Amino acid sequence: METTSTELFTAFSGFAHVLTGDLPAVLTRVREHLLREKSAQVLIFDDQTGKQVDFDLRGTLEEVLARVAPPTPKRGPGRPSLGVVCREVSLLPKHWEWLESQPARASGTLRRLVDAAVKNESAASGSRRRLEAAGRIMWSLAGNLEGFEEASRALYSRKWPDFSARIASWPEDLRKHLEWMVSPASPVSPAQG
Repeated sequence: METTSTELFTAFSGFAHVLTGDLPAVLTRVREHLLREKSAQVLIFDDQTGKQVDFDLRGTLEEVLARVAPPTPKRGPGRPSLGVVCREVSLLPKHWEWLESQPARASGTLRRLVDAAVKNESAASGSRRRLEAAGRIMWSLAGNLEGFEEASRALYSRKWPDFSARIASWPEDLRKHLEWMVSPASPVSPAQG
């Protein structure tokens, strides 16, 4: 299982927040919770995307964590000790000509272009991603709660006072997590990582 750039996951048992943290910490806490509460139904979300993710929790904790550990990378061409991964890129001839005219090699130039694009990603784009992630979590956990449709409209239209008012009667853990997800200071921001 590959994790996201932020590697933050959140687990909920019903509307109760279990933990937000890195994957091993969340899976450890979820297993502990399920041992105490045999009939609990726990949902785990990738906070970067808001998508619900499933894990095989059978076996010992060590077995569970081993299943989600990143695989040992195969030695291949490139500079694996630096984390460089070789892949094929298809470009038009004019793009190859431009790359070849640059002072650095093609791969270095491409890395710098990607780094610059990531660095210059607009705040609006990051905000949109946080909204989409919060919307997915809200849909999964609160889809049947009173005022869901109105809260969803307020979320996507960025009417924050209205959004807060619409979710005010919702379970506290869910409400706090959604407010954290849409906060500009949230570490879920794609600019981090």
